[in-house]
Amino acid sequence: MKDKVKLLRISTVPHSLHLLLRGQIKYMACHNFEVYMASATDNSVSTLEMNEGVPHFQIPLNRKLNVFKDIVALYYTIKLIRKLKPDIVHTHSPKAGIVGMLAAMLCNVKLKIHTVAGLPLVEETGLKRQLLICVEKLTYIFADWVLPNSQEQLQFIKANIDSSDKITIIGKGSSNGIDLDYFSKSENNLTENDNLRKLYNINSDDVVLTFVGRLANYKGCNELVACFKNLSLRHTNIKLFLVGPLEDLNPLMPETLNEIKSNNAIIATGHQNDIRPYLNMADIFVFPSYREGFPQSLMQACAFGLPCIATDINGCNEIVFDDVNGYLIPTKSEIKLIEKCEILINDKNKRLEFGAKGRKYLEDNFEQKQFWHRLKGFYLKKLSL
Repeated sequence: MKDKVKLLRISTVPHSLHLLLRGQIKYMACHNFEVYMASATDNSVSTLEMNEGVPHFQIPLNRKLNVFKDIVALYYTIKLIRKLKPDIVHTHSPKAGIVGMLAAMLCNVKLKIHTVAGLPLVEETGLKRQLLICVEKLTYIFADWVLPNSQEQLQFIKANIDSSDKITIIGKGSSNGIDLDYFSKSENNLTENDNLRKLYNINSDDVVLTFVGRLANYKGCNELVACFKNLSLRHTNIKLFLVGPLEDLNPLMPETLNEIKSNNAIIATGHQNDIRPYLNMADIFVFPSYREGFPQSLMQACAFGLPCIATDINGCNEIVFDDVNGYLIPTKSEIKLIEKCEILINDKNKRLEFGAKGRKYLEDNFEQKQFWHRLKGFYLKKLSL
């Protein structure tokens, strides 16, 4: 039997491996790849190893910029690569990218790949933006291939950072496709839906708006909470669910946090290992982010047949099409957010129409196993060149 290809996937935090790449690593391990994972550690690592069926190694990566700590992380990454001797190192997230690609280059790894799932520099200006562009350029120099996870992100990178042929895309985009069996309405989800409605006192005529993601400034949560506060003055039957952890690096404004705490119609659930019950309970998915790669939560919402209101930015506008399966609005526009929410709150038929079209688009273009198959083919083709 042909020797297995050794693959090392590196991310800054386990969250990306655990949620954004769910199932992908296990798939590769079942298709003649010897797979390893590496990232910083937290209490989700044991679950991650159990779910994906491959070992995880700790690297002291940190999302914050700290030259000394980053050099230490580079040392441990080089040490790990020399121990495992992978044929492929594939990184995900900016810090893992610069550290992992440099380490892989210094260790003469055969194939070095970096996935771009979002560019923080898009929202930055001045010196910090230039520094982040420099980091991206260096990452791409060290890599053999760079895989943006959306078409518009591909165009942005080619226009502003690197126009070389090494910048390419798998299929129509995404980092992992979407498991349309897992993210779909089922009897179990419907039962859990009833339980959640009882838990949160959701009435049968209530309209539930839902956001899934980090509760961060750049995710548009300040505008979303302000929008909901305005809407709730006219609608007594609406609820807002914020499903995700608070973000320390890009925190919400104090007045937003106060409104979340004081408004009984806003439910902040914190991080949830399984978001399906919350999507199943939702009527409208709202995602007013300032920057994205190819947002998984937006795909998951569409898979549940939800109409979506999202910002007209990279990634979002490749999943949501204005007045087809939802609405696209400008970033930071509370007025437009209120306007589009108002339409969908008042029109159940439009919600159902948009939701059905969103689900169909995913079925035609982003089925998960097709994406995994394409990525596996990419690995094998580039290794054989």
